Amino acid sequence: MQVTVFSCRDFDEKDLFLSYGKELGLDLVLCKDAPAFENVDLVKGSRCVDILTTKIDRDLAKAFADRGVEYLITRTIGYDHIDVEACREYGIAVGNAPYGPNGVADYTVMLLLMSIRKVKRIIERTNIQDYTLAGNLGRELKDLTVGIIGTGRIGKTVIQNLSGFGCRILAYDLYQSEDVKEKAEYVSLEEIWKESDVISLHMPLTESSFHMINQETLLKMKPGVVLINTARGALIESEALIQAIEQKRVGAAGLDVVEDEFGLYYYDRKSDVLTNRELSILRSFPNVTVTHHMAFYTDNCVRTVVEDSLRSCKCFMEGKENPWEITT
Repeated sequence: MQVTVFSCRDFDEKDLFLSYGKELGLDLVLCKDAPAFENVDLVKGSRCVDILTTKIDRDLAKAFADRGVEYLITRTIGYDHIDVEACREYGIAVGNAPYGPNGVADYTVMLLLMSIRKVKRIIERTNIQDYTLAGNLGRELKDLTVGIIGTGRIGKTVIQNLSGFGCRILAYDLYQSEDVKEKAEYVSLEEIWKESDVISLHMPLTESSFHMINQETLLKMKPGVVLINTARGALIESEALIQAIEQKRVGAAGLDVVEDEFGLYYYDRKSDVLTNRELSILRSFPNVTVTHHMAFYTDNCVRTVVEDSLRSCKCFMEGKENPWEITT
């Protein structure tokens, strides 16, 4: 049973793939590069392909199918980078390998605290031996109202983490959780916009959630609102956010994801001229912390997604129940 693995990192994934592959009786073709037409022939002989965040469009899906691929799994929670409809049209089932919620939830709270305490500004000043206080006045979390949009596993864990800080917590989700109601109050999106000092996003990217934070919704928010995004970049319209920061309607932002990050994140691009102007502008603001899609990146996460992605491939090839396959 052969599986082709793309975007396999030598420094943290390779040994895990080799270990779990041996344990599961799988023959692995490991490739450090992302899947592309130049290396697509590596999938020959593999019914299953294991990827990361590379965009899999209709043409690449067809190229996989033409070479015998029947199952595609991504080592991520989100799968908006995959044209699922095209894959299914060409006879390729799709799966994802969700990791535990704690890493992203911890990182979310870290970005939130960094934002309300102006840590980016403090660090930048310290680096040039500027130890002044002016402009660095922070706020205490206990005095703030935090709005959590999306109360799945990660959003629920963020709420659990925040509950110890004494802040008021509001929540929004189409599907309410009884566990969440013990620590947060479910309200409408309109109330989230109106009442929250901090808004943190934990929604999947769908047609309905695309640019859910835009010029219109930003105008409904409190002056000086803090925005945190560890979910998907396109939940926020970058240009609208930039304008709101420049107009001082947004007080700070902590962004682990941005629009149009494909082809940038996880690559060494320090000698390249980048075309994502919005990213450059956002990084330039003293009140915006931008990290490169790192919230997931913990030792537990890496182990989990490698093991589960391979177990999913084995289930598929053996015709067993496959809890990682996307059926909706």
